[in-house]
Amino acid sequence: MKRFADPTTPLAQRIRGLEMPWNRVLSSTTGPAGAATALGPWHPQEFWAECVETIPEAGDMMVFVFRRMDGAPLAFRSGQYINIDFPVHGPDAEPVSRSYSISSAPTEPWTFSITIKRDPKGLVSPWAHESLRVGATLEMLGPVGAFHLADYDRRARYLLLAAGAGITPLMSMVRTIHSLPGQADVVLLYHGSAPDRFAFSEELNFLAKADFRIEVIYTLGDRAQGEEPGGAASTWVGKTGRLSTALLDEVVPDANGRQVFACGPEGYLNTATDCLREVGVDDTSVFMEFFSGDRATRAEYAEEVAIAGEIAEEIASSTEEYYEAQPAALEMYEPEYTADGPVEVTGAPLEAVDALAEVPVEPEIELIVPDAGAGAAVETDPTAASAGDPTTASAGEAAVAAVEPGDETAVVDPASFATVGEGEHTMAFVRSGLNVRVASDEFVLDAARRAGVKIGANCQEGMCGSCKVVKLDGDVDMNHQGGIRAREIDAGKFLPCCSTALSDLVIDA
Repeated sequence: MKRFADPTTPLAQRIRGLEMPWNRVLSSTTGPAGAATALGPWHPQEFWAECVETIPEAGDMMVFVFRRMDGAPLAFRSGQYINIDFPVHGPDAEPVSRSYSISSAPTEPWTFSITIKRDPKGLVSPWAHESLRVGATLEMLGPVGAFHLADYDRRARYLLLAAGAGITPLMSMVRTIHSLPGQADVVLLYHGSAPDRFAFSEELNFLAKADFRIEVIYTLGDRAQGEEPGGAASTWVGKTGRLSTALLDEVVPDANGRQVFACGPEGYLNTATDCLREVGVDDTSVFMEFFSGDRATRAEYAEEVAIAGEIAEEIASSTEEYYEAQPAALEMYEPEYTADGPVEVTGAPLEAVDALAEVPVEPEIELIVPDAGAGAAVETDPTAASAGDPTTASAGEAAVAAVEPGDETAVVDPASFATVGEGEHTMAFVRSGLNVRVASDEFVLDAARRAGVKIGANCQEGMCGSCKVVKLDGDVDMNHQGGIRAREIDAGKFLPCCSTALSDLVIDA
């Protein structure tokens, strides 16, 4: 951020302190906002999630991005972790449970990520790196853990200490702080074993440059200092040496005025405890997350997960009563529940592709509909999914598939479509390859959906415009509430949610 010498230039301002988006719901007197309530990490849940992206990272790490199968956001506090069941021994065998910190920010809750470091001697991490791919589904429990940023911190001054894979929960914190508008002062001291083994370094370098609140300091351990001349460490310009009081005094002399969040191996954290005491940091200002430890440490985490599971089961067993007690606005964010648990949502089919592959450019093919009136043609995407059964090509898709390379048009004849429903008018859906009968007093959208034609719609009152489609032929009576403009109507578009048929129709859907 640049400060201008000209006193007439307005100064940049921020709100004091750092406040999580959901915190305002706690002190609301007029009723909490629905989004804040839904995204508040009030309790752990048991849920299924599907992998939607894998990203290789430095230091033998892999980022796995997930989204919940029930369509709900994952509400958590930055720094917390989730417990995951991995089918390491096959889908029919008992899964192996492991806990991994969430490395994404809770301010972007529709997807979430974990970062797994490959341990050649481990059981789960090699399996995840080799077998966990886009489309895989896993059962999870979370969020869990008391290692996280506060919901509100009036003096948000932090020292983050990371070693190796310990960067993962701290990465969530850095991303969260960057996404929020509050006043903060963050120093991240990141220890690595070699210059090319700092995960997220490109993003951290960007954040340090783009956000003046964040400072990132890299340091190599003792092992890298013994490297042969000419190696990567010999050209290293950052800090070197293990964590020490001298290093803390040098890079963060005001450490005793900060809250400290540290994560890494047990030996690193034991050293951090001693060093922080020596530089004057009170134990009450130090928070640690162990990625390895003795039997007592492992037992403590196991108990934490067990308690979270009990809470999740208790809430799941009384979901109806629980959600009835919540504000009505929460309903649009929470998943639907049946006796078998959360209802899985349906959406675009999930297809894995090479992340570095170019986005394909498909030629636009004009669908010609005979005897549908002047101008009854529509540009179509040959890769569009069928609106009916996804395993069976529609008549419209079949026509496009039959097109020879270089052709720019395809003929689709509604007379060849199957006809369903009852009513005095017939609607030909050329992309779905289906004729649907509709009564004159029935909305087009209702009849289409009943027949299996998929048309997106939200408000269903003519206000949002999300169901807008092109009418190639025929007349409708449309009573909209501002969800479509005059020029769109002139171009042949209409809103099926608030339209009834006045004649037979040909529709691009």
